[in-house]
Amino acid sequence: MRLPKWSRSFGVQVTIALIAGVVLGLIARSWGPVSEGQDNWLGQTLDTIGSSYVTLLKAAVVPLVITAIIASIGNLRKVTNAARLAVSTLLWFAFTALIAVLIGLILGVVIQPGTHADAASLSGSAPDSQGSWIGFLTGLVPVNFLGMEVATSPDEAGGLVSEVDFNILQLIIVSGAIGIAAVKVGKAAEPFLQFVEAALAVVQKVVWWIVRIAPIGTLGLIGNAVNSYGWSTMGSLLWFVVAVYVGLAIIFFVVYPTLAKLNGLSARQYFSGVWPAAQMGFVSRSSIGTMPVTQKVATDNFGVPQSYAAFAVPFGATTKMDGCAAIYPAIAAVFVAQFFGIDLTIVQYFLIVFVSVIGSAATAGTTGATVMLTLTLSTLGLPLEGVGLLLAIEPIVDMGRTALNVSGQALVPALVAKRHDILDVDRYDAARVDGYVPVDEDAEDSAVDTDGAELEQPSSGARS
Repeated sequence: MRLPKWSRSFGVQVTIALIAGVVLGLIARSWGPVSEGQDNWLGQTLDTIGSSYVTLLKAAVVPLVITAIIASIGNLRKVTNAARLAVSTLLWFAFTALIAVLIGLILGVVIQPGTHADAASLSGSAPDSQGSWIGFLTGLVPVNFLGMEVATSPDEAGGLVSEVDFNILQLIIVSGAIGIAAVKVGKAAEPFLQFVEAALAVVQKVVWWIVRIAPIGTLGLIGNAVNSYGWSTMGSLLWFVVAVYVGLAIIFFVVYPTLAKLNGLSARQYFSGVWPAAQMGFVSRSSIGTMPVTQKVATDNFGVPQSYAAFAVPFGATTKMDGCAAIYPAIAAVFVAQFFGIDLTIVQYFLIVFVSVIGSAATAGTTGATVMLTLTLSTLGLPLEGVGLLLAIEPIVDMGRTALNVSGQALVPALVAKRHDILDVDRYDAARVDGYVPVDEDAEDSAVDTDGAELEQPSSGARS
């Protein structure tokens, strides 16, 4: 039997998964643990599904970051005034982050989410992964070619377990150095750069397959969160969630379109053009996983030259996080201070701004928001236990954060291209069909993105 067309919409599938995850999480919590420290079979299943999906995304991060960074720098050789474009891109990244963190601070002070939280239903502990300025700076120095780190810890049986991890910051540094070296070598490195671009296309296809099962991962992550923390715990953080989403909405619906308008671009076209990337970011919770769609939005919908977009979008996917690195840590820091009854000084507010704008690179990877928050709290001298308080609603706020991240990652290249007179304004103003401006090229040239165009949009195309 053929499924209704509306049910094949990616957004509908994720919405169903969200609802199912909440229901299954409540059922698992009502059953309770089988014994001390052992959850029931439904709770274990939800945990396994959610953690497995995150593991898949982490597995794709390393090859995607390496190929994307090298290819993006390699593509700069095709762009006139590449240095000016790169500097302008960085400045716009910092400027939008500054606006986002200021809005976050204002909302935190006005809404006061920390004073509305019920201390009796919340408990937190310091996170295992913490951020610090020393750690951030030393983390820039690669310890090996892949930034690989091996941690050994005792398990429950008394043995030792080794876990391999990759330092994304070091990967970015190493990949950037290789990309710059390849450009400096010149013609002799052309085959290498062509190979990297081909490898990037292959990796993006694999990433798209992983992102396509996001509804299953979302079901597990939401269900496990409800089962682990309970509805009362999540409900006590309602005002924090409201503050975060109000901030995200202000940036997405007011700040970004205003910046577009001030640079001579249509706000309406911005909304319709960025929607595929925003929707994909919301359901996948991964800026890196959404990168193929974000790049397609920048080139096909916004008219950013392919050679420049191939640099700006991958670079933004690893460093520009207005949701994770700016508005979220700002509101979260104010929340933690209010929850523990600590009055922030003017100096501490300035420190929040500084950390959010300068430390954005600390968000690289799939757990960046937690690291960024611990970096902010440790800089301010606030209790790191505050991070544990917010874990219950992490999947919920992460969806909105990522949607804002990728929206900014698509918009900034358009703004920079417009200011440097290299933007295809006619394409920016063109009508969208199923979310994208039609292009006259072989569909195979962008197979990963074309698949995404079909799956991301609602069947009627009304949301575009």
